Amino acid sequence: MRIVIAGGHGQIALRLTRQASAAHEVVGIVRNPAHRADVEAAGGVAELLDLETADVSEVAALLAGAGAAVFAAGAGPGSGTARKQTVDRGAAALLGEAAVQAGVRRQLQISSMGIQRAGSPGVDETFAAYLRAKGAAEEDLRGRDLDWTVLRPGRLTDATGRGLVQLAEAVSYGEVSRDDVAAVVLALLEQGTGVRRTLELVGGDTPVADAVAAL
Repeated sequence: MRIVIAGGHGQIALRLTRQASAAHEVVGIVRNPAHRADVEAAGGVAELLDLETADVSEVAALLAGAGAAVFAAGAGPGSGTARKQTVDRGAAALLGEAAVQAGVRRQLQISSMGIQRAGSPGVDETFAAYLRAKGAAEEDLRGRDLDWTVLRPGRLTDATGRGLVQLAEAVSYGEVSRDDVAAVVLALLEQGTGVRRTLELVGGDTPVADAVAAL
């Protein structure tokens, strides 16, 4: 399967590339030429394209022939509220539109738990903007005629993955390693489960393959 990852230099994306590249062709979309080497070292093919300025036909061309598209991009913790809209929302919608145009039905979007906290008292405005952007991106994807999955991980860590998770439409907030998020993404794509569902993910006691198969 050819898997195209938007945000190919992200921490989850590089882990997904390493895990998937033994069995699949993985393409990572990056906007910084200096990031090509990291994608290639992980076993993927790097394609240079800035999703904040690209048009839908450019993205659709990269998706041609893909079996799945993964949105793993993000403006990052140092960015302001404007880039939450152009990346976390706008680039996600662009990938969805390009997938429709390219005929790539399977799309998985990495989002975040706690979307509903955007309007809560005490939430930092930049973080609230991030949550609102993620929520809008989810709604955009749900409205498209695609075989979509929205995956909402809990608090991300760099701990070595245990391969044990809790995956359901609603789970208690907790931590999950980026390794295990990548493993769940790959299992969802390979098993074809979780279609048209919004799923929450934290560390748990169930092996990844079993958690995905049980959906």
